[in-house]
Amino acid sequence: MVTNMASVAVVEASSGKDVLAEGLLDLLKPAIQQLDLHVHSVRESQVELREHIDNLATELCRINEHQKVTLDLDPYVKKLLNARRRVVLVNNILQNAQERLRRLNHNVAKETARRKTMLEASGVFTSRSPSKP
Repeated sequence: MVTNMASVAVVEASSGKDVLAEGLLDLLKPAIQQLDLHVHSVRESQVELREHIDNLATELCRINEHQKVTLDLDPYVKKLLNARRRVVLVNNILQNAQERLRRLNHNVAKETARRKTMLEASGVFTSRSPSKP
């Protein structure tokens, strides 16, 4: 009888931890998804900015070639290309961060499903729908 009560106490303690962990995972999942959407949006803006920089640099080179008055636009083209390089670097950093977020989101979903299955199997956790009287 004492062994049975001890095992019930262990199940209740571990199920309390599981419920807390599941609550934390449920709390973090929307934040991770929202952050992932924002990172995706910034990456799209970075690609668009890079394209504009490329077009501007090309246009400056074309203007420089067709100018009758010698105007040295090379320093400006170099500055634009340097800015483009930085945009590409930031885009790569964002891409890596987004990939980490996707993996984290996947792990959160997997862990939530695992814990829910464990709780349902132990009989501690039932469906979240209100119980009928």
